[in-house]
Amino acid sequence: KKNGGRMIKRCQYGLKRFSTAEATVDTGHPITMREKTLTMATLNPQVKAVEYAVRGPIVIKAGDIERGLQEGVKQPFTEVIKANIGDAHAMGQQPITFVRQVVALCCFPELMDSPAFPDDAKQRAQRILQDCGGHSLGSYSASQGVECVRRDIADYIAQRDQGVPADWNNIYLTTGASDGIMSILKLLVSGQGRSRTGVMIPIPQYPLYSAAISELEAVHINYYLDEANCWALDIEELQRAYMTAKHHCQPRVLCIINPGNPTGQVQSKKCIEEVLHFAYEENLFVMADEVYQDNVYSPDSQFHSFKKVLYEMGPEYFSNVELASFHSTSKGYTGECGFRGGYMEVLNMDPQVKAQLVKLLSVRLCPPVSGQAAMDVIVNPPQRHEPSYAQFTKEKRAVLDALAHKARLTEEILNSVPGMTCNPVQGAMYAFPQIFIPPRAIQEAQSLSMAPDMLYCLKLLEETGICVVPGSGFGQREGTYHFRMTILPNPEKLKVLLEKLKEFHLRFLEEYSQQEPQTNRNAQDQHSEMSKKPD
Repeated sequence: KKNGGRMIKRCQYGLKRFSTAEATVDTGHPITMREKTLTMATLNPQVKAVEYAVRGPIVIKAGDIERGLQEGVKQPFTEVIKANIGDAHAMGQQPITFVRQVVALCCFPELMDSPAFPDDAKQRAQRILQDCGGHSLGSYSASQGVECVRRDIADYIAQRDQGVPADWNNIYLTTGASDGIMSILKLLVSGQGRSRTGVMIPIPQYPLYSAAISELEAVHINYYLDEANCWALDIEELQRAYMTAKHHCQPRVLCIINPGNPTGQVQSKKCIEEVLHFAYEENLFVMADEVYQDNVYSPDSQFHSFKKVLYEMGPEYFSNVELASFHSTSKGYTGECGFRGGYMEVLNMDPQVKAQLVKLLSVRLCPPVSGQAAMDVIVNPPQRHEPSYAQFTKEKRAVLDALAHKARLTEEILNSVPGMTCNPVQGAMYAFPQIFIPPRAIQEAQSLSMAPDMLYCLKLLEETGICVVPGSGFGQREGTYHFRMTILPNPEKLKVLLEKLKEFHLRFLEEYSQQEPQTNRNAQDQHSEMSKKPD
C-alpha cells in the first residue's frame, strides 16, 4: 500500500510535469513562455534574401481588400481584378476537354465503362495506367517520371523540332518547370569567393530565377534586354555582363526565357544562334525556359527551340553545349497550373553528374503523377484520325486566338495612354509597359521607403481594385518604371481593366504633376526620351 501511494504520487508529478497548456490553465498555474528556437534572428538568411514579387506585398494587400469586400467593406469598386499572375483558369479560361477526360479516367478507371468518354481518351489513360505501379495513379512513379510519358515527350520534341533526335533517357518529369529549374541550379552552384558560381539572368526576369539564386547563395549576373528593340537580347550586352562579373565570380550558367516573361518578346533564330555561340565560346551551361512555346501571337514571330537551333549549328556545337530546356502544363493553351506538371530535357550532361541529378530528384520521390498524365496529353494530343481531334483542335484554336486578340487589344490601349508605352506582346501572357512617374510621386515613394512603381501599383489597387506587379519586382534599368499585367481576363473584363487603368493613370499624372508645369509640360515626350536613354 505504501509503495502504491508512492507510485500514485510519481504519476501525479509526471502528469503535472508534462501536462498540456489547457490543463495548466485549469489548475491556475501561470504559463512561462520560452524563447522560440526559430526567430527572425535564427532564420536561414538565404530565406530572408528570397523575394517573389508575383505573390508579394501588392498581392497580399489585394487579398485583404477582397476579404473586406466579401464582409461588406465599402470600396470605390465592386471586385478585385487579379492581373498579377499567369493563372489562366482563375481568370475564367475553360479546361481543354480531352486533357480533363484522360486525367479523370486515370484517376477513376471505373469511368472506362462510361460511353461519355471517347475511345482515344480511354486508350491513353489505359496506356498511362499500365506503366503505373499497381495500375494506379496513386502510386509513386520512378523519380525521372513514368516511362511511357517520357517516351511520348521525346517523340513530341522530335516532331516539334522537325526530326532532330530526342532520347527519352534525357527527359525528366518535374513538378512544374520551376522544380526542374531549381534542380539544375542546385547542381551548378559551387565554389567560394571569386570561384562562386555566377548565374546570368535577363533583366527584366521572372522572379523565380532571382529567388533561386538568392536561396542557393549564387551570384546574380544581370544582363539587360533591349526595350527600345522590342526586348531583344543583345549579344554585346551579354558580353559586357559576363566580363564585368568575371572580376568577382565564376560565370557558369546562362538563363534565357523565350518567349519572354514578363516582356512578351519572341527571340529570333539569329539571336538564339548568337547566344548559343557565346555559350559555346565561354563554356556556359544554358538553361532555356520555353514554357510559353505555344504562346506566339505576332504573325512576324516564330518559336525556335534552343535545341533545334543548336542542332542546326552543327555537330561541334550540338555535341558540346550543355543545355537544359523546360516546359510545363501551366501555360500554353491548357493553363493547367494546379496539376504542377512539367518536364526538362537535358543534353550533354556528364554521365557521372547525370547520376547525381537522378539522386537529387529521388529525394523528392517523384512529381505528381496526375500532373505527369496531364503533361502526356499535351505532348500526345488527338490525331486527325481520332474521334476527339475536331473538338480538341477547336478548343485549342479558340484559346490561342483569344489570347492573340487580347495581346493586340492590350498593346493598342496601353499605347494610347499619355505617359505610357508598351512593346508588342509577341508571345507569352503578359504586357510590361513602361510608365512615366512624375518627380513628386518619386519623392513620395522615397519618403515611404518604397519603389516608385510600387507606390503606383498600390494606389492603382486601392483606387480601382486592379492588381498588377511593379516592374521593380522583375528588375529594370535605373530611372525607368514598369508594371506587369496578364492578358488572361476575358475580353470584356480586360477592356474594363484597361479603361480603368487608363483613367487612373491620367488622374495619377494630374495629381502628381500639379505645380510642376515646367517639369511636366509634356510627360509623354519625357517618357519617350527616358526609353531611349542608355544605362
